Amino acid sequence: MDLKDIQNLIKFVAKSGASEVKLETEDIKITIKTGPEESKGGMTYIQQMPSMAPPAQMPMAHEAPAAPTTPQASKAEEEDSKYVTIKSPIIGTFYRKPAPDKDVFVEVGSTIKTGDVLCVIEAMKLFNEIESEISGKIVKVLVDDSSPVEFDQPLFLVDPS
Repeated sequence: MDLKDIQNLIKFVAKSGASEVKLETEDIKITIKTGPEESKGGMTYIQQMPSMAPPAQMPMAHEAPAAPTTPQASKAEEEDSKYVTIKSPIIGTFYRKPAPDKDVFVEVGSTIKTGDVLCVIEAMKLFNEIESEISGKIVKVLVDDSSPVEFDQPLFLVDPS
């Protein structure tokens, strides 16, 4: 679906008088919401869906083979497995602060509870507060401030105990 198709769909929905239309295909998900006539505008959310199978990559002749798993690497994975990963629900730009002159929402070691705001992700000029779905303690922040994030990308590691 290209941009022209999306624009035509938005115009069609606006003329039809429908309050909300959702369209999902294998690679894109679109939600168009329109309000009362006096608001003169609608909200359109477009989310690129991740592809299920990543493209196969052929190793280059000069690349070294993958390093074998070391005891240290498996120990780190074992420690991380007891933590809960909080992932990005949308594509956008990750911000740890509500504004440049404010303090960060959470630090490593911060105790959080369900509903606490952890970060903000900007998508299409909208700032979306990402709230915690679990209680626990922040163990690691996995994304740098002001960096782009993908759908389902890990953002935080939380110790739920």
